[in-house]
Amino acid sequence: MEALKLKGWIDTNGQLHIQDAIALPAGEVELVVWQLPQSTPDSSPPQKRAKTSVKALEGWFEQTEPAPEDFDVDEARWEALKEKYDL
Repeated sequence: MEALKLKGWIDTNGQLHIQDAIALPAGEVELVVWQLPQSTPDSSPPQKRAKTSVKALEGWFEQTEPAPEDFDVDEARWEALKEKYDL
């Protein structure tokens, strides 16, 4: 079984549109669809350093950079699963 992650949208008529062509043979498929959260501009700048009460982690947090604003958690999870299960 092959799994694909695709981007698309639903129009005002409730029709699903997929952004890219799909390289699968003709036949039935099963879809799982979830709506992406609406992005709202954040008025406060991201914190450079996370606060922690664990002394052992303070130095580590000082050396890390915050995740980029365009970081996609779902995409990172998907990439990790593909690597783990050789998809």
